[in-house]
Amino acid sequence: MVDTEATTPPNPARKRAFLLFGGALAAIVVGYGGYEWLLGGRYVETDNAYVNADVAAVTPLTGGAVADVRVANTQAVHKGDVLVVIDPTDARIALAAAQAGYASAVRRVNQTIATGGALGDQISERAADISRMSAQVTIAEADLTRAEIDLSRRKALASDGGVSGEELSSATAAFAVAKGNLAMARAGLAQARAAQAAAHNQAAANAALIAGTSADTNPDVLTAKARLDQARIDLERTVVRAPVDGVVTQRNVQLGQRVNAGTTLMTLVPVDQAYVDANFKESQLRGVRPGQPVELTSDLYGGKVVYHGRVVGFSGGTGAALAVIPAQNATGNWIKVVQRLPVRIALDRRELAAHPLRLGLSITATIDTRGN
Repeated sequence: MVDTEATTPPNPARKRAFLLFGGALAAIVVGYGGYEWLLGGRYVETDNAYVNADVAAVTPLTGGAVADVRVANTQAVHKGDVLVVIDPTDARIALAAAQAGYASAVRRVNQTIATGGALGDQISERAADISRMSAQVTIAEADLTRAEIDLSRRKALASDGGVSGEELSSATAAFAVAKGNLAMARAGLAQARAAQAAAHNQAAANAALIAGTSADTNPDVLTAKARLDQARIDLERTVVRAPVDGVVTQRNVQLGQRVNAGTTLMTLVPVDQAYVDANFKESQLRGVRPGQPVELTSDLYGGKVVYHGRVVGFSGGTGAALAVIPAQNATGNWIKVVQRLPVRIALDRRELAAHPLRLGLSITATIDTRGN
C-alpha cells in the first residue's frame, strides 16, 4: 500500500505565504523596535492646556464721580491711553489750597529769617542801652558822692553855727535826690540788661526755627511742598490710563458712577504676552526640563497653524493641591488618581502676533524631551 501523504509534493503557494507572513512580522517587529529606540518616549503630549496671561486690573488711585469712559470691551489699547476720567473738581480745589499753603509757608519762613536780622539789631540796641545806663549809673554815683560830701561838711559847720539851717536842709535834700537818681540809674541798667537777655533768647528761638535751612529746605516749607505735590498727583490721577498694552475685558464702570480708590474698573489682557499652561500627567514629566522645545496647536486655528514655544518652568503644586478645597486623601476608601502638574510654556512673539490667541483658549502641546 502506497502512502499518498508522504509522496505528495509540498505546496509552493503555501510556502510563499508563510514566508511573506514571517517577513512582514519581522518587519513590524524591527520597525517597532526602531521606533522605540529612536522616538519612543521622546514626545509627551496633552490637550489639557490653555492660553493664559498676566492680566492687569485697572483701578483708580483716587475716588470721585466718573466724568468720561473712553473704551469698551474687546477694544485694544496701548500703554498710556486714557481709559476713564474722574471728575477733577475736588482735586483742583485741593490743589489750589495746597498751593496757598505752600506760599504761606514760604512767607512765614522768609519772615522768620527777616525777624532774625531784626532781633540782631535789637541786641545791638540793647547793648547801647546798657552802655548808656552804665554811664548814668557812674554819673549818679559821682553825684551821690559829691552830695554826701557836701552834706557832711554842712553838718560839721552847722554844729558851730557856720551854716544856716536852710543850707543844711538843701544839702540833705540834694543828698536824697542823688541817692534816688543812683537807684533809678541802677534800675535802668538792670532793665537794659534784662531786655538784652530777652532779645538774645528771642534770637536763639528764632534761629532754632531756621538753623541749617533756607527758605527752600525749611521743614515747614518741605511739608507744604509735599502736600502740594500730593495734590498735583491726585489731580493727575483723575485721568486713569492703561498700564500695559492689551484688550479691554470685563469693563464694569459707567458714566456718572462714583468710584473709590482701589475699585476695579476693568481688566486688560496683554494678548501679545500670552503663554500656555499645559497640565501634563505626572507620569509624563520624567524627561521634561526647562528650555525644551514645544509644538502647539490651537482649536481656534486648527492644525494648519503650529506655534513653537519653550518650556519655562513647573508650577509649585498640582491643581488638586492648590484647589480652594483640596482633596483629602487620608481616608479609608482612598483611590490613587494620577495628578496633573501645570507646565508653563512661552510662545514665540512673532507667531503670536501673526495669529493672536485669547485667554482660556484650548491648546494641544507636544514637548520634545530630547530637544535643546
